[in-house]
Amino acid sequence: MSEDAGGLPDGKARGLSIGKVADVTGLSVHALRFFEREGLFLREIPRTGGGQRVYEQADVDWLLLCGRLRDSGMPIATIQKFAALVRSGPGNEPDRLALLQAHERAVRAKIDDLSACLEVIHGKVVTYERHLRDGTAAGLWSPTPLTLPRRDSSVQ
Repeated sequence: MSEDAGGLPDGKARGLSIGKVADVTGLSVHALRFFEREGLFLREIPRTGGGQRVYEQADVDWLLLCGRLRDSGMPIATIQKFAALVRSGPGNEPDRLALLQAHERAVRAKIDDLSACLEVIHGKVVTYERHLRDGTAAGLWSPTPLTLPRRDSSVQ
């Protein structure tokens, strides 16, 4: 009887299959393979005797964090750098912190920019609601025809 990467005989692996991890994280199987190829996991993902990947909950938790980092605008290269720092173990926590602080500042700046945009949009919504309620919406920001200068027919 042989044991697989999950430590169970005959290919009965503990852990999660790639399909289950895709379901849980919302990432596609293709994206999970990409993450693995790009060195974004904190460990090498073990495989069963049949070659199927076996993930653990810690892998899922890491993927969820990476997803949040990515969704918030962190470039893949920066996530790779963060993963490499974590993989290398204790001693580089100040570097990890600096990386996360820089990203936090970038996200806060993006939120501030979006908040300013939202204020302008909300102002327009309020204006349109008021004009529609008051029956004065006709002509709101209607383009006016461009008036071109007349050509003097005597000059040709």
